[in-house]
Amino acid sequence: MTAGGIVLAGGKSTRMGTPKATLPFGPETMLQRVVRLLSGVVDPIVIVAAREQELPELPESIIVTRDEREARGPLEGLRAGLKALPAEVDAAYVTSCDVPLLVPAFVTRMIELLADHDIAVMEIDGFPHPLSAVYRRAVLPHVESLLGRDKLRPVFLFDAVRTRRVRPEEMTSVDPELRTLRNLNTREDYAAALSEAGLR
Repeated sequence: MTAGGIVLAGGKSTRMGTPKATLPFGPETMLQRVVRLLSGVVDPIVIVAAREQELPELPESIIVTRDEREARGPLEGLRAGLKALPAEVDAAYVTSCDVPLLVPAFVTRMIELLADHDIAVMEIDGFPHPLSAVYRRAVLPHVESLLGRDKLRPVFLFDAVRTRRVRPEEMTSVDPELRTLRNLNTREDYAAALSEAGLR
């Protein structure tokens, strides 16, 4: 199976006062860091940005696409990302740009766990993490159908196709503290992540 990556670059503003994609994280931006970490385990990588969103400098190999419609959540980003993938790519690991502690081995393990399913999604205490998941290209018609009916919650997609719900204990061998799932929503989250990465 050929696996790529899709990174949702987020909107124009955050509670931290600046777009997460361009937020500094050491010598690079948060988006640049996530792309660098992903690039060691998946290829190609698609960045999905809002229509007018500015992005930091990225490697030439990165594919950039835009949401077809604004403010429609992760399913809209997933649609744009899957449509932009080259035809030979079977599936993609999908993440947000605000997970600078992402562990590449986590991504590799999620791709392995996909097996013959359509989606492999991390689930903790009954709550799925749609931006820590692997999606086959084949789910695109289902995504289009849900968006066309304004059913924007990813759980609708998980219920419609063969979904492998991955438990935390299946991932702790590669990411013991599940750092890959830690997205940053506040200045406190940001400061803690910088400190943990040795960049404070």
